[in-house]
This record gives sequence, C-alpha cells and structure tokens, in this order.
Amino acid sequence: MEQSRKEQCFQYIDRHADAIVELGRALFVHPEMGFKEFETKRILTEYLMRAGFAVEQEYALTGFQVSIGAGHPHIALIAELDAIPTPGHPAANHADQEAAHSCGHSTQCAIAVAALEALRACGITAEKGGKVSLFFTPAEEFTDMEYRRGLVAQGKLHYLSGKINMLAEGVLGDVDLCLHMHAMGESKYHFAVDSALAGFIYKKFTFQGRGAHAAVLPHMGINALNAFALFQCAAGMLRETFVDEDKNRFHGIVTEGGQTVNSIPERVVYEGYIRSFNVEKMRELSEQYTRAARHCAQALGAECIVEDTPGYLPFVPCHALSEVAKCNMLRFASEKEILTDERSVAAGDIGDLGVFYPCIQFGYGGITGVIHGKDMAVADEGRVYLETAKVLAATAYDLIAQPELANQICDEFTPAMTWEEYLDYLSGNETK
Repeated sequence: MEQSRKEQCFQYIDRHADAIVELGRALFVHPEMGFKEFETKRILTEYLMRAGFAVEQEYALTGFQVSIGAGHPHIALIAELDAIPTPGHPAANHADQEAAHSCGHSTQCAIAVAALEALRACGITAEKGGKVSLFFTPAEEFTDMEYRRGLVAQGKLHYLSGKINMLAEGVLGDVDLCLHMHAMGESKYHFAVDSALAGFIYKKFTFQGRGAHAAVLPHMGINALNAFALFQCAAGMLRETFVDEDKNRFHGIVTEGGQTVNSIPERVVYEGYIRSFNVEKMRELSEQYTRAARHCAQALGAECIVEDTPGYLPFVPCHALSEVAKCNMLRFASEKEILTDERSVAAGDIGDLGVFYPCIQFGYGGITGVIHGKDMAVADEGRVYLETAKVLAATAYDLIAQPELANQICDEFTPAMTWEEYLDYLSGNETK
C-alpha cells in the first residue's frame, strides 16, 4: 500500500513534467542577486497560487513558505532563490551585475515545487498527519556585500545571508528535519549523498598608503599596492602550513587596486575567504592572515585595516537522513553512480541550519559546464527536474509515512551549539 502511494507521487510528477520543466526554464532565465529576487518570487507565487497553494509566511525581503498538512513530523524542503555574477553567461541579467543561475538555484525551486505538489496529490499528510513545508530562501551566495550591509543598517535584515536571517527570525519554527538539494555541475555521478561542506570567514583588507605623482614624486608616496603585493607573498608562504585533512583554503579578489595610473596607489582593497572544515583552525588562520597583512603594510610604511565577517559554518550532514535519501536514489541510479561521503570545500548557509536541525544537502547531476562558470547549463531536464523531484518527494514521504523513523533521527541529533553560542559566533566575539 505504501509503495503504491509513493508511486502516485512519481506518476504525478510524470504527468506534470511539461509544467515542471517550463517553471524551471522560466526561473533559469530570470536570475537575480540575493535579497533582490522579486521577479523570481513573482513567478513562483503565481505558479503556486494557480496550483492552489497559499503563502504561509514571508521573511528576509524575498523569502516565503508554502505548506501541506499539519503537526509532526514537520519536514522542511529548502530551495534557494538567488543567482551569482557570471559575466558571459547566455542567461546573465545585464541589469543586475551579470547575475546568472550558474549555481543552479533556479533548478532547486522547480524541483521542490514538483515534490510538494506530488506529496499533496498522493495525500500522505492527509492520511498520516505531519507537515511538509517548502521554504524559499534568499541570498545563499555571500556576495554584493555593500548592498546587504545597507539593508542591515536600514533594519530590513539582521544578517547577510538568507538562512541565517531565517534562523534569527524564527522562521523555521517547529521544523523537525531539513531536506535540501544542490546541482553538482558536470559529473560522472548521478547523485551525491552524505556530503559535507567547509565553512568560511569573509575578510576585507584595506591597505592604506599615501598618494603622490607616480613619475615626479614617487618618493613622496607610500604605495598601497606594493604593500598588498608583499602580503600576497606572505599569504602564499602561509599556504605551505595548511593541513591536508582540514582542506584549508585562502583566496580572494582585488576590488580596488588604485585610483589612477598616474598616481601612487593610495588605497587597495582585497576581499577574501578563509575556508576550513575545522572551525578552530579557520579562526586561527584568520588571525594569522590578519597579522601578516598588517605587518606587511607596516614594513613599507603603510597600514592595513582588516574587517572580519563570520560567513557560514561547516555543514555536517545527518547520516541517518542521508540513508533515507540514498535508498530512494537507488531506484534511479546504481550504487556506483552515487557519490557518498564527499568533503567539498564549497560552503553554504545550510551549514548554519545543520547546527540546529538534522539536515541533508544531496547533489544531483544532469548539468553541463562548470558551476559558477559561464557555460553552466541544464543538460538533461528529465534527470534534473523530474528524477530529483521524485527522490526529494520519496524521502519526505518516507519520513511522514514512518513517523517513528523521523522521531528516531531527531532524538539522536544533538545541536552543535546553543543559540547563545551561535549568536556569539555571529557577533565575532570569539575571535577578538
């Protein structure tokens, strides 16, 4: 009986394949930066209202929630709304920093909508009880910082990412478990499961020198670009000390490299990430790079101001929840086509949700090109939208149909931090 009801979910997705794929296509060609996903929200809410859903709550400027059922277990489906600057992408939004869905967040939204519709159609929550909520989350990509800081200053946001704002606002409420999925990019694997992510600290280095005519009075200036170049040498030397198992990374971009070619650069700004699976090592490396930047600047008579912003915490997936998802993947892929236990140096604010809730972020294939690259595209719409929606729906179905399984997973989960410890981390107090 249970299997036949799950089959109803799959059949619903197959019958509505055209509408699901069309939704995915529409979202893909309307990319928007984080906390600006207004057209994306319009497309989704209009589709959902036509399908008979009502928006249950709104949050973080563009985020919103729709649900089926009531009570427990309460399963959260997480789908991200935002795009990322990708110059040269065929679907880039020229009016919004060349934003494109080169990370595939648009596909998440169509997948999750299809899964929720299928679960409603098969009637599992009506029969068994329990609730499934689809949370559309803004601003997963940690970028466009000045705009976001302006929103915080205006009191429109608490923090710089969508899910962290959701936590701060209590949006997830009485959620028990979180299911999330993410495109893998071009890969030999069909799916990935039980995958962990690194965390990061965002750093902004402002090297301050003294301007002077570059040809006539170079001796009167203090070259901020040279101070930065010296720091780059030190940064490379520090990389030699990285421990392999922590997968530590330091990388960044120059966002201001001087004022004019005819003058000694007075101000240079470099923005970067410290990444690691080890939170304590991440903090330690952050302090090392701060010291290196300040002392390299001082060596040449300049100064360096370093601003640290906590990014995302490492993501530790719930193994038991991953096993439920993997069992459903095996309907569509063989064991060897499923990547397990990957430790990716990528990061996401799903890591912050994973501090407080049993969570998974499983990967799906069917994509061509490079993630965050101008050639990223959906290659196999059936795999991306339909098979992935079936896996997501089936995983949520199993948790609703077997509440004792959901309860066991929740009972065995221990939050990695208290709420007070988490707020302290977000404030940066632990690194001062």
